Amino acid sequence: MRVRMVEADSARERLEWASSGLLEARPDLSAASPLDRGQRRAFMVIAAVIVVALVAAPHATLVTGVALATIAYAAATVYRVLLFRAALRDQTAVQVTDEEARAVPDADLPHYTVLVPAYHEPEVVGGLLAALGRLEYPVDRLDVKLLLEADDTETMEAVAVLGDVPFLEVVLIPPSEPRTKPKALNYGLTLARGELVTIYDAEDDPDPLQLRRAAVALARLGPEVVCLQARLSYANADQNLITKWFTAEYTMWFTLFLPGLSTLGAPIPLGGTSNHFRRDALARLHGWDPYNVTEDADLGLRIARAGGQVRVLDSTTLEEANSDFVNWAKQRSRWYKGYLQTWLVHLRHPRQVWRELGPKGFIQANLFVGGTPLLALLNPVFWVMTLVWFVGHPVGIRELFPAPIYYAGIACWAFGSFVVIYMMVVSVRIARRPELLITALVAPIYWIMMSIAAVKAAVQLVIAPSFWEKTTHGLG
Repeated sequence: MRVRMVEADSARERLEWASSGLLEARPDLSAASPLDRGQRRAFMVIAAVIVVALVAAPHATLVTGVALATIAYAAATVYRVLLFRAALRDQTAVQVTDEEARAVPDADLPHYTVLVPAYHEPEVVGGLLAALGRLEYPVDRLDVKLLLEADDTETMEAVAVLGDVPFLEVVLIPPSEPRTKPKALNYGLTLARGELVTIYDAEDDPDPLQLRRAAVALARLGPEVVCLQARLSYANADQNLITKWFTAEYTMWFTLFLPGLSTLGAPIPLGGTSNHFRRDALARLHGWDPYNVTEDADLGLRIARAGGQVRVLDSTTLEEANSDFVNWAKQRSRWYKGYLQTWLVHLRHPRQVWRELGPKGFIQANLFVGGTPLLALLNPVFWVMTLVWFVGHPVGIRELFPAPIYYAGIACWAFGSFVVIYMMVVSVRIARRPELLITALVAPIYWIMMSIAAVKAAVQLVIAPSFWEKTTHGLG
């Protein structure tokens, strides 16, 4: 095992690029500031208009707000139905059989860099190295970099105990802000030797043939395909009800939603692991945004805006699902906060995004990236109003829902709830996971958890936008 520390001057340059490369090259695409000057002004104007309207015509203003929320909810729900139909009609996942993957001579395979960021995760490194050791890829063409913070002594000690690992290079990153996964990935990218680059999290267990499948697929596809996103699932689905819900949700996400986005030609927000990139294209995009806590989703949108494509690779990486609510909420609130960050960043110059993505792509990006956290935020508002109505039938609630809004709201509630459960049931059936069927049927309880996480995300977006809330692994 090699431990790599670069020279001070070189390390300083690499750190500067890792922390500020995107910010300096494209400040309009960086989440270093949640809102730019134009957005702050716009929000102040909107807030002032709402306050004046509430004073001048409170009832009409509240009815208008309910109507707009209902329309947004309906649009996001209908779009997910369209994704569902598209995925069932035309699965666009890239297929590479075992025989095709193994048929390429070792000498013809490209050099492959595997970036593995880890921070205070000594309990999972043993499993990580075992999983990486199962990868069927020639060692002389494999460039595996375990990215550790230089002051993370506990993880370094855990790695040292494992002895020499021929394919592994430990990269120690000098302490600097922001302390986020994307900054570590950027630092690793500056040292990457491979033509192709992928990311695995410390707890991942990828399909042993995944690198070969990705290399074959990217050689077969045109250069416009910048990234392949492998499917993600969980190894500990049966641990408890939370892990079952999490697995059923991921099954729907990677079996229906992402393939549906690909079929419709929509921007695809990447998952945080098992993304396979062409390194030169990734470098031209200035890597990941170190200030965005869902750097993967943001990078997917930036790829689309630059004219590149993301496809789904039919290969699965197993991860560890969070098994307790507190830890799950930390991770989910970070994801929601990052989706909100990404949505706000890519709305800074709407006309430019409209030109780059086209009208269809612009609308799709807003419905999916913006709609994902907004649905979770809107749910408790409507649930509370529904509960209050059934308990006391107050006149105030009734007056907020004139007939057209009332019937639209009922349709969203009844049809939307049914269709989401139905999509989850179909996805677990497609994935041949019958043990998750009952879990899918009681998903509304899981939605309450999601809304709690969304509220936490919205609060954190205001008070700590780039704070990376660490997820603890190895709880099983």
